[in-house]
Formats: sequence, C-alpha cells, structure tokens
Amino acid sequence: MPSPARPPGPPPGITAGITASAPLTPRQAERRTRILRAATTLAVRGGYEAVQMREVAEGAQVALGTLYRYFPSKVHLLVAVMLVQLSRLQEQVRRHPPTGEEPAGRVAETLTTAFQALQREPRLAEAMVRALSFADRSVSAEVDEVSGLTSAIILDAAQLGAPPTTEQQAALRVIGHTWHATLLGWLSGRTSLTEVRTDLHTAARLLTLG
Repeated sequence: MPSPARPPGPPPGITAGITASAPLTPRQAERRTRILRAATTLAVRGGYEAVQMREVAEGAQVALGTLYRYFPSKVHLLVAVMLVQLSRLQEQVRRHPPTGEEPAGRVAETLTTAFQALQREPRLAEAMVRALSFADRSVSAEVDEVSGLTSAIILDAAQLGAPPTTEQQAALRVIGHTWHATLLGWLSGRTSLTEVRTDLHTAARLLTLG
C-alpha cells in the first residue's frame, strides 16, 4: 500500500474553530453529519485518495472554509469517520451481545464480526486505517477517542461482570492494538484472513490469563 504525501492543512486564512467535543447547535450537528456522510461516500468509492476536501465540501453542500472549521485536515476527517463506524459497532454489540461461554470467545466473536463488516467495504477500511496511521499530535485527541471506544467495545463484548482489573485493562489495550494491526496487515496484503482470525483469538485470551 503506497504512502502518499501527508494531505495539506487548511488554506491560508482559514482556522479550525469547531471541534467534535465542543457543544454543537442542531444546525451545526446536522452540517457535521452531512460532512461525515459525504466523506464516507467518497471513501467507499475510492479509498483514501478519493477523499479530497473540496469534493467533500461539494458533496456536503458546505463552503470549503466551513469544512476546514469542522475538520482541519483530511486525517482529522477520516479519523472522525472511523469514530462513527466504531460507534455503530458499539451500538450493535449492545443490542446483540455475543453469546460465547467465555470472555475471550465473546471478544473474538465480536472483533471477527467487525472485521467481516469492514471486508464488505475495503476501500472505506483502507481510508480510515491510513488516516489513523498518518495522525500526528494535532489529531491526538481524536486518536485517543478511537482507542477508548475500541476498548469500550471490547469490554462490552467481554461481559466480565465486574470492573476490569489492572491486568485486564492492559489486555484490553493489547487486544485493541492487535485488531488495528491485523486490519492494517490485511489491507496491505501481508496478513491472510486465517491469520487475522488466529491473531484475534490469541489476543482475546489475554483477558483470562493471570
């Protein structure tokens, strides 16, 4: 998978003034949703390279300057798209909890299901993962949200029945790292689907060790 140059920031004179954590008016929230949908549509069609800020703005029917006030760069935008996808996964896990007998099996089942969903939209998955790999300190808050939401999904799937111990918290982080790494490996052609499943099941077993 080639590594393109990092996308440019906002044009001169445009500053980012709206963040995901800031309270949004109903109109701002609706506009932000349109932007994320436009970016997702472009990513589904053509992956990372297809998500161009001007085209996102046109698809969302907002001015380019407005887009940059919500998302200072393409990386910020695609990491936000990833948060939307993870939120949907968390909602699905809570509506339909995994049914395995052990926490490790339930976690592996959930992550495998999530991986299979991403397989159906490989260009979208590629765009999100590449954005995550390009993220620098300016995107640290959003990346932390991705990590936190991933851990929350794994914890929901595990159904531990009690707050996680220190060791289990460490296991949650390792499982999250493994999921993202296997996804990147599969997208780049270095990891087979069989290896993905094996790695996810191996990492999930960390929850019951110790």
